[in-house]
Amino acid sequence: MQAFDQSTHDQTAASPQHPLEDEKKQQILHELENILESRFFRSAGRSKQFLRFVVQHKLDGHSEPLKERTIGVEVFERPHDYATGDDPVVRVQAGEVRRRLHEYYQAAPTEPSVHIELPIGSYSPLFREGAPAVPLHTPPLHPPAPEPDAQKKKRRIIGRWAIVAMGSALALAIGITLLVLRRTAVRESAIDQFWKPAFATHQAVLICLAAPVVYRPTDALYKKYAITHPGTFQSELDRTNNLLPLDPHGTILWSDMWSYSGYGVVRGGDAYAAVALSGLLAKIGKPSQLRIGTNYSFADLRTSPAVVVGAFNNRWTMGITSSLRFVFVEQDGRFMIREQIQGGRVWEEHYDKKGEVIDDTAIVARLLDSRTGQFTIVVAGIGERGTQAAGEFVSNPELLGQGLRSVQAGWPTKNLEIVVQTAVTDLVPGPPRVVAAYSW
Repeated sequence: MQAFDQSTHDQTAASPQHPLEDEKKQQILHELENILESRFFRSAGRSKQFLRFVVQHKLDGHSEPLKERTIGVEVFERPHDYATGDDPVVRVQAGEVRRRLHEYYQAAPTEPSVHIELPIGSYSPLFREGAPAVPLHTPPLHPPAPEPDAQKKKRRIIGRWAIVAMGSALALAIGITLLVLRRTAVRESAIDQFWKPAFATHQAVLICLAAPVVYRPTDALYKKYAITHPGTFQSELDRTNNLLPLDPHGTILWSDMWSYSGYGVVRGGDAYAAVALSGLLAKIGKPSQLRIGTNYSFADLRTSPAVVVGAFNNRWTMGITSSLRFVFVEQDGRFMIREQIQGGRVWEEHYDKKGEVIDDTAIVARLLDSRTGQFTIVVAGIGERGTQAAGEFVSNPELLGQGLRSVQAGWPTKNLEIVVQTAVTDLVPGPPRVVAAYSW
């Protein structure tokens, strides 16, 4: 291939005396659009932003090399003084773009007129013209003199030894490669591969739970009840540990209730999942922080890897998963998971005659390229038993290893979404099993 550097022709490219440079620029822009509309980039919003920015920066004739901080600020909206050492969003995204470009050109049915590459160690793209045609060789004017028999014999012997040596070297190389791969496979378990992107930053993993709005009777209502029932609900211990047995036919006003932010009530399944996740992260040596309710924001999710727990009670889960293959849907008072394709599958909770849940379904999403710009995992069920089962799935090495065997090869370098289902007995979820998966 022949490389050409647009930046060396910035002055001439804009001039009508150099139409060839304008033509090359249009070829590059055309190829850029082909890449961004391909299946390798179409749904990867941040990869598209990154590639479009660096290509346009190069074509605009900027002579200074692109800096990591510049991309972080301009593309990923980081503050101008952000610590690039603690926030590797640019480096991670650059690697993702290189991988997608490689897959794009590997799958290209024809040779493009120009290649766009992102060299390792640089954020400045390289533009290469298509491979030149192989020149035709003309026959020599005079035939070569016949080779002596002794030289022919000597050359055959040398050739045989060369073949033997090459074969031995190849066999040795294959043996070493297989040994390395086998050791790597043993060393990197499913847990290691699944959580590996979390170690790309020094930031702690945020375990993010939702807390619903809680209303509590006012002190005036407690005192009013205590007048008619002396000796009851006089202490805070009584008030927080016993139901207030109000007359079901009586009337209370909203002024008798108040929003009580002191109680960050967490669903039982969410709490079980958070404990399992925290224990796993401690075991694999990754620090974590628990955040509940309003104790975290989108800004926090943009600066740290995170596990978002819960579905219909957690607005971040609903926003992050809304454009994925499998999504949570509330329709006519029913809660479900729906596959967003033509004729897609639907999963719901099921109940017995007593109204107790007998099975639940959950989504486990592992997003290298999430809307937050950080590595994000979603652990969320239709109901709390599904969330509990999903938390067990991602934190149990045996369950995770078994489940990932049914997932398409190459998932460690891709975004991944898995639907798991669990049977529930006496409100306790059983081992989760994979019923659907999609990677991209």
